[in-house]
Amino acid sequence: MRTTVPSGVPGFERVYRAQLDRYPAAEPGWQPVHTVYVPADRFTAGTVTVWGEEALALAEAHLGTPADLAEVFGAAGEAAAVHELVLRKLAAEPVEDLRVDFEDGYGVRPGEEDGHAEQAAGAVAAMHGAGTLPRRWGLRVKSFADGDPERSVRTLDGFLTGVVERLGELPDGFVVTFPKVLMEPYLGMFAAFLERLERALRLPRLRFEIQVEAPQTLPFLRAELATELGGRLAAAHFGVFDYTAALGLPPHEQRLDHPACDHARHVMQTAFAGTGVELSDGSLAASPASGSAADVRTLWRRHAALVRHSLAHGFYQGWDMHPSHLVSRFATVYAFHLARYDTYRERVRAWEERRAAGDGVMDEPATIKTLQAALRRAGLALG
Repeated sequence: MRTTVPSGVPGFERVYRAQLDRYPAAEPGWQPVHTVYVPADRFTAGTVTVWGEEALALAEAHLGTPADLAEVFGAAGEAAAVHELVLRKLAAEPVEDLRVDFEDGYGVRPGEEDGHAEQAAGAVAAMHGAGTLPRRWGLRVKSFADGDPERSVRTLDGFLTGVVERLGELPDGFVVTFPKVLMEPYLGMFAAFLERLERALRLPRLRFEIQVEAPQTLPFLRAELATELGGRLAAAHFGVFDYTAALGLPPHEQRLDHPACDHARHVMQTAFAGTGVELSDGSLAASPASGSAADVRTLWRRHAALVRHSLAHGFYQGWDMHPSHLVSRFATVYAFHLARYDTYRERVRAWEERRAAGDGVMDEPATIKTLQAALRRAGLALG
């Protein structure tokens, strides 16, 4: 029975379009499992090759068999498959995402930064020509919070100008990292500079990722940023050491699996869920104490535990700061996806065939969507 209320919901179409813009609800696409940060003064056209060679040498020396891998990473059921995948990955594509670092890893070098930006541009051009430039790549500029935005934009301008002059174009996969965003207006200022740079160099849309490195950043993280910044916001990366230091945590508690870091990650997830903005966890600031098997495996176990913690919290990307991290990163990621792949696939198949999945599981539609997304993400990560 109809009421006397006129049909239609005034204003619905406008709000619904805004919903679709803000929450596109796309299937997960390829996302790198890590970002490798290399200080600009140490970056060369051979950096990725050297990292891969060092990581592969460590794996061959200390993970000679699947049994060795199972002993270190505990992936007994998947050890053979993971062992093969890790060795193949390190030989073919050791770095999925690369950042040339002009911030904390580089320091303050007023008389050298322009020259290093030019050298970095030359190295990127050489890598592109040799086919060794990672699928995603870019640089991290200095923070506006340092009080010198001109230094930040001058480096980015010089770097991109150098790449375009050498190649005639900007290779696919470029992104710039904008660190220590203590004030929300800095985001709009940086986005406006990127737009001016696009016009000057005739570039496609430039995107950037913000680093969540301070508690002051959390209050202005929200879904609307993805649209307010003109679609330029590509990702949000967590910075564990600046964040925990800003909270006043003692040095021995500055770690990725601290509850304070869990809180920050959950705020990031809440802010950007459904927006398409990628999330990345931070890093482990440690390398093997020596080249001995005991020290290398100790480092791998420590790093693997942190990677597992990130994965369990829905953060599928993190930072790697040393070639040894590549081994534990890929081994842990592969084991994580393989351990549940068949079970997830069976639950989805059971749902599609409208039958019980077994073990008393009663899946909801939202869970099925999550399972399908997990299977897609695993397929992309495993290659």
